[in-house]
Amino acid sequence: MSVDNKHPSKTIEYSYYPGCTAEGTSVEFDRSARAVCEAVGIKLLELEDWSCCGASSAHSLNHELSLSLPGRNVALAQEAGLDTVIPCPACYQNSMAADRAFRQEEDWRHKMESLLDFEYTGQGRPRHLLDVLSRDLDTDAVKAKVIKPLQGLKVASYYGCVLVRPPEVTGWDDPEHPMTMDTLLEAAGATPVDWSYKVDCCGASMTFPMGSVVIDLSTKIVEGAIEAGADCIASACGICQINLETRQAVQNKMPIFYFTELMALAFGLPGVEKWLGKHTVDPRPLLRERNLLAR
Repeated sequence: MSVDNKHPSKTIEYSYYPGCTAEGTSVEFDRSARAVCEAVGIKLLELEDWSCCGASSAHSLNHELSLSLPGRNVALAQEAGLDTVIPCPACYQNSMAADRAFRQEEDWRHKMESLLDFEYTGQGRPRHLLDVLSRDLDTDAVKAKVIKPLQGLKVASYYGCVLVRPPEVTGWDDPEHPMTMDTLLEAAGATPVDWSYKVDCCGASMTFPMGSVVIDLSTKIVEGAIEAGADCIASACGICQINLETRQAVQNKMPIFYFTELMALAFGLPGVEKWLGKHTVDPRPLLRERNLLAR
């Protein structure tokens, strides 16, 4: 089992569910997450033969399907007996919903156990990547890995609406004003800004069917970060990151990082510039201006 260990002296193992976007639109999130976890002594064991969890669409089409898709992954994770690290908030929410259904919906549980030929024991649980990095490590463990502090970089931490809700299930420190990402980035040397849009919705998967709505929502969030004096936004969600990056209707585009990219930069890990080069809004000029990347 993975355990809370604030000062890990050896590797802590977790199962890892990367999700479908890990090889597509959020490949930088996946690569930087793996690199940061390795750097702090967290070993991610990718679930063998994992499948799509239904992301943001299955629940609007078929309730049972929306539970069964992630339910299969929960069953796979149980075999390893480890908590499962999940970088995508939508995948995390779906996995949490399936885990709750195993606990609370007896008829559905029996059906799934028969289909998958396993017995649900509740061993291991789905957890978001940010939760693991912020709760299973303390700030000293993060600071110990920093070789290039993000000094002078003002960051607006953006959690999005899916990650923190419903609070009675997700259990974040504060569903309206969470601070876990802020604390991690501060440990990496950045300056978190205080702002009012941490958990506002960016439009998520509505970017294609209702693009104008997503532009309005994403622009409002970016303008809020600018008003707060931020240089950039750090995201913990692949869909949020790409929405904010591509749908912001402001004159001077604001860079949108994954929080793990900023941690990797502070840790001096290889590969950072390659990840940053994949962004639609190139964040490298800002980092060079702050002397955080070579010119």
